[in-house]
Amino acid sequence: MSHHDRRPHDGHEDCCGGARGDCRSGHEHGGCGCGDHTHGHEESKHGHDKEAPSMPAVTFSTFVLSLASSALVQLGEVPDPATGKNQENIHLARHTIDLLSMLQEKTSNGLDAEESRLLDGLLYELRMKFVVKK
Repeated sequence: MSHHDRRPHDGHEDCCGGARGDCRSGHEHGGCGCGDHTHGHEESKHGHDKEAPSMPAVTFSTFVLSLASSALVQLGEVPDPATGKNQENIHLARHTIDLLSMLQEKTSNGLDAEESRLLDGLLYELRMKFVVKK
């Protein structure tokens, strides 16, 4: 029987007033957020275990850096992490650059100075690399 066939641990209401993120009792509340973990089970329904290394915090900067990294792979500037080979996909690179450009337009009034400089610099560098490849 999988952990999803059993009833999830519901003790958080008793120990922390229902706020799963504020629990200090030490029992598990399902770290991946799927809400389907049983007490003491090591793996979520998504296939990742709770011992996996932590990911960087999700911020606007890490998001645009991730997209820019993908664009560099698509431009053939860095190896594809999956294959270890440099391969160009100029159409996908253009799409990713356009996506970053759209984000720049839509968020122009909501970015702080550091985020704005980061996005401006990334777009400049990616566009220059694109022009050379085109």
